[in-house]
Order: sequence, then structure tokens, then C-alpha cells
Amino acid sequence: EALSTVWVAVLQATLEAVVRSAAPAQARIAVIGMGRLGGGELGYASDADVMFVCEPLDGATDSEAVKWATAVVEGVRRRLGTPSPDPALVIDADLRPEGRQGPLVRTFESYRAYYARWSEAWETQALLRARPIAGDDELGRRFTRLIDPIRYPAAGLEPAAVTEIRRIKARVDTERLPRGADRSTHTKLGLGGLADVEWTVQLLQLQYAGDIPELRTTSTLDGLAEAAAADLLSPDEAAALVAGWTTATRARNAVMLVKGKPGDQLPRSGRELAAVAVAMGYSPGGDPGVFLDDYRRVTRRARAVVERVFYGAPG
Repeated sequence: EALSTVWVAVLQATLEAVVRSAAPAQARIAVIGMGRLGGGELGYASDADVMFVCEPLDGATDSEAVKWATAVVEGVRRRLGTPSPDPALVIDADLRPEGRQGPLVRTFESYRAYYARWSEAWETQALLRARPIAGDDELGRRFTRLIDPIRYPAAGLEPAAVTEIRRIKARVDTERLPRGADRSTHTKLGLGGLADVEWTVQLLQLQYAGDIPELRTTSTLDGLAEAAAADLLSPDEAAALVAGWTTATRARNAVMLVKGKPGDQLPRSGRELAAVAVAMGYSPGGDPGVFLDDYRRVTRRARAVVERVFYGAPG
């Protein structure tokens, strides 16, 4: 959470600086945090997932507003990507409508029209972690009110929609897991890892947050706590998912610290594994295999809950 707070402050300051240096303003802009940034869960290896929404100022047309706002956004991305003593913040806007094929910036009304007609299941799920993080506060709050009925459907999910989410998850696991990766120790897409826990929480939110306002959170851990409070998870199930998620998160950060570059796969052996184990709090000089055994045990327990709650397997 601390890392997310720092980067939000950096993003806000950079946006303000670019706006001051730009041509006379044609629009107001709000930056919507998505993914781990929206959830306040940035790790050392995380990109900053965002969407950009604008609204014309008096006298400006929609096209003028979008053109001006796009130039501002490109300026922000250039500044944040400039080499410096601090790590670069990679801005990723691929969760926007139509993904990479869609415009980088849309007006508020364009978002309204899109979500009313074209929104797909993966986009609805992505909106569960959306929250305003920078730019115009009032525009950000209105965007939140716009998407709330979409991401927290009053009637929950039809069985066909649940089936579709499970199908998408299975495809993501198959297509994105790198060749040769070990699913028992891949922190992001592995068994009982980050994606398993996050998709489980998000399915519960899509199913029940329409009736249970406490589930309307962008935080994975808060979502788990509220799901347990609402008896959607038993205390033991929630504890297993929390342990799997926090262990995978810490291990992913440890890999980044040891290798100096992002990585989701735990080392199988050698010095790197020993260094990751030490970063995880294990004794220097000890057997790093103990860490691997502990990691697999914790994530196996989390995966057992995922099988029951997300995939609907018999308990």
C-alpha cells in the first residue's frame, strides 16, 4: 500500500506539471487507477494500470478535449519513463475499453455510451479495482458512480456469466503461463497464487456486492475480510486465501529484489533461491528447500479453497 501511495503522489504531481506547461486547457482530466494500483497493492514488479477520462471545458468540443487530454497524457508517460535515479513507473492503459485498439483517452460520455452497449465480462471484472487516483476529483467521483451499477450488478450474475468467467480464467492460465514454468511456484499464475485468489474475490464481488455494500472494495485483503464477515467464506477459507496471497506477494517482491528485474517464477535452486529465501525471512545458510516446501504448502491450501469457491468443486 505504501508503494501505491508514493506512486499516486508522483503521478498527481507529474500530471499537474504537464498541465501547467501545456497549451490552454481544453478539458478536465481524471486518472482512474486499475489493477494493483487501483487496489493499493503495487509491488516492486508491478506496472501502473490506469484509464484516462476527460470532459470538455466550456467552449471546447469533444474532439478538442480528447486531443488536448491525449497530449497531456502522452507528456505524463514520457516524463515518468525518463531515466532517473528512481525506478521508472510504467503506465499501462491496456485495461481501457477495446484495449490497445481503443483510444488512450475518452470523454466521460464516451465511457457511458461504451459501457451501456459494449462492455464485456473481462471489462466488468477489471472495473472492480477501479478508483480515481489523480486529476479532477469531481470527474473521478462521477466516473465511479457511472461504473458502480456495472461492477456491482444488483441481480448478481447469471449462471452463464459465472461459467464465462471460469472459462476466461482457464484460458488466461493456459495462454499466459510461460513455457516451462512450474505452476506450483509461479507467484502470479501458479496454483494458489495471486491470480487464483484475486479472481476468487472478484467472482464473489460480482455475485454478491449488489446486495452487500461492504464487498465494494478495490482491495483484495479487504474483500476477503468482508466475504468472511458475510459468511461467503468460512474463517478457515478466508485465512487460507489471505496466506496464499500474502505469501505470493512477498515472494514476488523478493524475486525482484534478488534479480533486479521483474519475475513471477521462484528460482528452482542455487544462489538465487537461497537469496530469495533470506529475503523472505529464512536464516542465511539454511536449506532454501524449506522455503519452497513452505510456499507450496501455503499455496496448496489456498488452491483447495479456489477449487471449491471459484470453480464450484465439491467440498
